[in-house]
Amino acid sequence: MPLNSYNDLNDIQMDVLREIGNIGSGNAATSLSNMLMRPVGINVPQIRILDYNQVVTALGGPETMIVGLLLSLSGDVTGMMMFLLQKDFAHMTLNALLGQAFNDFSEVDEMGYSAMTEVANIMAASYVNAVSTLTGLNINISVPDICIDMAGAILSVPAIHYANISDKIIFIEDEFSSQEENAISHILMIPDVESLQKIMTNLGIEI
Repeated sequence: MPLNSYNDLNDIQMDVLREIGNIGSGNAATSLSNMLMRPVGINVPQIRILDYNQVVTALGGPETMIVGLLLSLSGDVTGMMMFLLQKDFAHMTLNALLGQAFNDFSEVDEMGYSAMTEVANIMAASYVNAVSTLTGLNINISVPDICIDMAGAILSVPAIHYANISDKIIFIEDEFSSQEENAISHILMIPDVESLQKIMTNLGIEI
């Protein structure tokens, strides 16, 4: 069946996306470990196809405060990806990088913003590089835009600007562990349908 929307993804194609997510998340964990200069483990990522309202619910509701970092994808794959970092992830990274205790997002200063942007940028680059290597596609990412806000407000940005791509997104949940700390981050992948077709075709999956 032709791939006209995310709803057309079959079980085999979903398994391919899960494998891409596994490899990308593993690379991102390696990059995070190198950046924090300490071991970082990762559980098997959970990968689902959700609409925007379901994503907001999965993040804890529209009023949950999170860090959102938005990156555009260009080259052979176009669309966007977004890193969503919750408080425990921000604490783990800022404490390791800056030696700062972190209890609330109101405590994030300019240096903290810069550190989290760099973490997301490096993780996103390693994630995209893994996908690029796996598929043989050239994928570029933009410099991330960072925002700390409620989940409902942050998700409204891709919902509005990328509504022409899909009302569904690839939702990836990663759980990292380091020195008895556990932290969850989420990645939203929204390649356009044509890019999804390229990814499947380059991996030898019939569409």
